[in-house]
Amino acid sequence: MDLSNLLSPSRTRSRMQGGSKKRVLEQAAKLIAADYPAVNPDELFRQLISRERLGSTGIGHGIAIPHCRVENCATAVGALLTLEEAVDFEAVDDAPVDVIFTLLVPNEAQEEHLQILASLAQIFGRSENLQKLREAQDDRELYDHAVELFTNLS
Repeated sequence: MDLSNLLSPSRTRSRMQGGSKKRVLEQAAKLIAADYPAVNPDELFRQLISRERLGSTGIGHGIAIPHCRVENCATAVGALLTLEEAVDFEAVDDAPVDVIFTLLVPNEAQEEHLQILASLAQIFGRSENLQKLREAQDDRELYDHAVELFTNLS
C-alpha cells in the first residue's frame, strides 16, 4: 500500500513545539484544515479529542496516530509532526510521544481506515524508520523521509 498520497509538504512539520497532547492535536487540526477548507479545525479538534477519550492513540515507542472519520473528507488525509520535546500522550507504554501522524478518513471508509492504521503501525514499528524521521532537520526533509518510507512499504 502506497501511503505517500496521504501527506503533503504543507501538512508536515519537523521539530514543532508541542507543550501538551491537546495543543498538539489542536495544531494538527489547524494544519489539516488549512489544506482542506471543508474541514472545520475546531470540529476536527473536538473529534480528535473525543477519539482520545475512547483510548489513547499513543502506540508506544514515542509514536501516536490520532485518527477519526470525518464527514467533509473525500479521501484519506494525514499530517506528520515531530516534536522538539516529547509530550505525555498516555501511550500504552507510558513513554512520551514525539512523532505524531494524524489521520482523517471519510465516514464510509471503515476498511480503508483500518488498513491505513495497520500500515502506519508497521512503518512506525521499525526503529530505523523512526530514527530517520526524528533526525529530520526541517519540514522538507521530514516529508521526503516519510514519502520514502510510505512508498517503500512492503
